[in-house]
Amino acid sequence: MRRLMGLVTVAVLGVALTVARADEKKTPDATLALHAGSVAAGIGISWGGGTLTYKGKEYPIDVKGLSVGDVGATRIEASGNVYNLKNIGDFNGNYTAVAAGLTVAGGGGYAAMKNQNGVTVELVSTTQGLKFALGGGGVDMKIKQ
Repeated sequence: MRRLMGLVTVAVLGVALTVARADEKKTPDATLALHAGSVAAGIGISWGGGTLTYKGKEYPIDVKGLSVGDVGATRIEASGNVYNLKNIGDFNGNYTAVAAGLTVAGGGGYAAMKNQNGVTVELVSTTQGLKFALGGGGVDMKIKQ
């Protein structure tokens, strides 16, 4: 059993390092900041929204389907980079997990998601101990009209 756990740990670390190395070579097309309100024990929340910064302009966004597994948190924030965003309309869509559930230094959470237009979002929580959980159908993100 120990050997199996060791192999699983090595595999997870390999994926994390591969993602980290890929990030070093990429230049983000945009940045994303998300925020949410209170969380109750055993009940996830759907994120309220955030801000997409693209080509020097800020766009408010709605986010639905991204939950957190924290108990008693009152304010949760996450930020990250957006890749493969060729035009602003490509941001809207349903994002599904490329990598999720990894813990980063300091106990923060990491998730990488991709939508139907090939846009990839990589998020890191800025609240320690936060774990991302994608909704059953992924995460819907769209620019507010």
